[in-house]
Amino acid sequence: MDAKEIEPKQTATTTWNRETIPKVMKIVSTKLPQRDLVSLLLVSPWLYRTLTCFPPLWMALDFREMNKAGDRLIAATSLPRYQHVKEINLEFAQDIEDEHLDVLQSKCFVSLQKLESLNLNGCQKISDKGIEAITSTCSKLKVFSIYWNVRVTDIGIKHVVENCKQIVDLNFSGCKNISDKALQLIAENYQELESLNLTRCIKLTDGGLQQILSKCSSLQSLNLYALSSFTDKAYKKISSLPLLKFLDLCGAQNLSDEGLSCIAKCKNIVSLNLTWCVRVTDLGVVAIAEGCTSLEFLSFVKLELCSRGTVPDKCALALVIPLLPVCQFFMKWRMMFWILFGIVGVTDKCLEVLSRFCSNTVTTLDVNGCIGIKVGGLVKNYNKIGTHSSNEKKKKEGKSAALP
Repeated sequence: MDAKEIEPKQTATTTWNRETIPKVMKIVSTKLPQRDLVSLLLVSPWLYRTLTCFPPLWMALDFREMNKAGDRLIAATSLPRYQHVKEINLEFAQDIEDEHLDVLQSKCFVSLQKLESLNLNGCQKISDKGIEAITSTCSKLKVFSIYWNVRVTDIGIKHVVENCKQIVDLNFSGCKNISDKALQLIAENYQELESLNLTRCIKLTDGGLQQILSKCSSLQSLNLYALSSFTDKAYKKISSLPLLKFLDLCGAQNLSDEGLSCIAKCKNIVSLNLTWCVRVTDLGVVAIAEGCTSLEFLSFVKLELCSRGTVPDKCALALVIPLLPVCQFFMKWRMMFWILFGIVGVTDKCLEVLSRFCSNTVTTLDVNGCIGIKVGGLVKNYNKIGTHSSNEKKKKEGKSAALP
């Protein structure tokens, strides 16, 4: 084979290496984890140049559970390719302290100008001082999460609202030292807020929550898990949230049927957790059934079901297992979970109403421990629901058959 024949092959190979491979890798790399993406930079100079010149690949920094996360973060944001980063995830990262955030403020200010999402979950060495430093550099921040941090106080929340005016999603779960003052700041500054998680913020009272409910009317998700200090005085105000879809009131020991009846006015609720709401009876369940007809998840006691509708605790279906043939009817409904596990105040009456108003949304029923619900009433309502579902299915099949 002479040189003239070899030269075209070499040219084709070079073109393939320099042009085709980088183009292919650019497409593939958008699906890769950050760590794998960084490894690709070492494959070849051509690939390095191609990938580093493609900004969408470098808009996120993920240091979840990593050691020396603070140093890594500073090093990464110093690189040209991370000049437009929009998301930083430091969830349960190790070795990240206020001092690292101070360095970011002074030396990496430009890199954080477009940051929209910051996750500091589990970073327990971060205090109000660190929050002040990092939020002062990212005025476009929309999502801020710092759960399980007992060093954060109302002062930290004040820094957030003063520096970041575009917030729509806040997670302060487990921040036990924030008070009603923090809620007042949030209510006054974030009236377009869409999601708020206040799980185990134990210093909060009705007064603080009421401010949120009266001013943040755009809320779609509200998590008040494990907060037993609130009363119906605040819970009734939840009815002023017309866009609310997700509501977690697990452990709301002071929630009564009267308060729950007001919550039932939120027509768009899709997920409602009333686990350990011990004062709830048929009256409250009936109100929810009649008002919240879009429900896809409804829980009244300890959540045991997973996303496929199975139960890890064998005793959770002790009452339902003998009725598995009729349970098939429930599997035709759109509601993923319907759990009444252990609520002694509910009876067959609530089943009748739920079957009448929620028959298009449920797939799984758990009534173990509900001593007010009898097997006869359960079978009766299963049969009603099964007939409804069967008829609806036939109608749909008929319509489908009529289509050309």
